[in-house]
Amino acid sequence: MEPLLILTMKWGTLYGAEDVNRLARQVRRHLSRPHRFICFTDDAGGLDAGIEAMDLPELGLPEGHGDTRWRKLAVFRPDLAGLSGTALFLDIDLVVVDDLDPFFDLPGDFRIIRDDDLFRPKPLRRLNPARDRFLHSVGNSSVFRFRIGEHAYILDAYLADPAAATRDYEISQQFQSAQLAAHGDLHYWPKGWCVSFKNDCVAPSLQSYLRDPALPEGARIVLFAGAPKMEDVFAGRGHKWYRRIGRIDWLRDAWQAK
Repeated sequence: MEPLLILTMKWGTLYGAEDVNRLARQVRRHLSRPHRFICFTDDAGGLDAGIEAMDLPELGLPEGHGDTRWRKLAVFRPDLAGLSGTALFLDIDLVVVDDLDPFFDLPGDFRIIRDDDLFRPKPLRRLNPARDRFLHSVGNSSVFRFRIGEHAYILDAYLADPAAATRDYEISQQFQSAQLAAHGDLHYWPKGWCVSFKNDCVAPSLQSYLRDPALPEGARIVLFAGAPKMEDVFAGRGHKWYRRIGRIDWLRDAWQAK
């Protein structure tokens, strides 16, 4: 059986090799099937031996366009580093807390988080129903599964007019979701598999002074949507007077997977 692919991407200095190493250990702990862990990066120094370091894939921007903020779209190249098969893309700033095997069992070629599943309701958004409907459909690209080479239309649409794409959409996952929806390929993970630390684990407002953060039943991945960010939480930062973070021993244990 062809091994599954776990992909992540690191460039610049925001995250280092140890962040990638931790993520790879979390995956090994929670994925029982044969797999390859691949990090696309501009600096492979310090990565553990079990991690396959590959050059960042080229976006293929037209001459004169140097904006690489949306470089994650390069994973939709039809010729992605000679790879083939099913891949699960994971951002670095998340924590795997339970079995990943089910992420490969759901039918369909593409699955992603519904971004709204990570946030509390936004009633004021209903003042603009069309925008509310669109934002409710947007997928959060922190965790998505795809068949390599089968969604090249996303990258093609971006490269056809990068300036228009970045003008009409605030972030790449909005553009990506619009393309997937237009092709009938936008399908979501079950709600509750991927959860927000702030909104799903930490008790709301002053209730946070009565109980420590807890993992919701059925959660498999914890994300840090909004603030505080992952690095702040594990550094003991991110507390607000109206929201105490409290003890996170269970989350730290998962983050520092052996």
